[in-house]
Amino acid sequence: GGNYLEALKDIDTVVFDKTGTLTKGVFRVQKIIAENQEQVLELAAYGESFSSHPIARSILEAYGKPIDKNRIIECEELSGHGIRAMIDQHEVLLGNALLMNAHDITAEEIPSAGTVVYVGIDGKLAGCIVIADEVKESSAEAIAALKQVGVKRTVMLSGDRMAAVEAVKDQLKLDEVYGELLPQNKVEKVEELLASLPDTGKLAFVGDGINDAPVIARADIGFAMGGIGSDAAIEAADVVLMKDDPLAISEAIVISRKTKAILWQNVIFSLGIKAAVLGLSAFGMATMWMGVFADVGVTLIAVINSMRALRV
Repeated sequence: GGNYLEALKDIDTVVFDKTGTLTKGVFRVQKIIAENQEQVLELAAYGESFSSHPIARSILEAYGKPIDKNRIIECEELSGHGIRAMIDQHEVLLGNALLMNAHDITAEEIPSAGTVVYVGIDGKLAGCIVIADEVKESSAEAIAALKQVGVKRTVMLSGDRMAAVEAVKDQLKLDEVYGELLPQNKVEKVEELLASLPDTGKLAFVGDGINDAPVIARADIGFAMGGIGSDAAIEAADVVLMKDDPLAISEAIVISRKTKAILWQNVIFSLGIKAAVLGLSAFGMATMWMGVFADVGVTLIAVINSMRALRV
């Protein structure tokens, strides 16, 4: 829409989701910390078998065996926490430390920059699975490009542990990062950032998951990843990045500013010529051809000038 194309030029702060936006969203199991690693991986794979989340797919890939879903009696996804399942009469909890703590299971901090999935079996911590994600090749360039076009703050919000979030911050040179956030916490953080904006500044949020849809809708301008993004995120977004490349955000800002400049050139040129011809006609100095030029000629020149927007 034209209103979003115009608002892009005033972006002051860009807020990113982490997984799938600045990172590839392609996870690999790095290590399993448990006394019985095979049991922990097996139950984790069964518990994650109904999920399409990249972390779930990485666990299933690491397990590498067929899933007999008849063994799964019950499976429930707990938003922002993880999964609770009944497998072979065992209650299995898969998720973050918040999920463990909510079920009175002590989950110690694991010194790792990766994502940690804790595995609880029958009310006890059985172990954890450390999963790593890779930063996109273009992410660092995208952050630098945003700074070059005048974006003052780059912020990242994530549900991951602070160790993983800080590692990405150092790698990409982001201004601010916030970790261990639930979906509703992301909305609250964006509200805080919106309140701190200057009067003329705009906030953009870039995300890809279904949990990002409320934040995308709340931001002044919402960006969604078009390839890996969920339908809900794309539907809520104002701008869709078809190649899932964050570098396109700075291009969008450049396009917005160039379009705005061309628009003002056309307005000033058109009104200036018409005013000049009107002034000449008031003194009887205007000819018919001057009138034709002030009408049709000016329109054609404005169209030709507008075609410059096609070149970025």
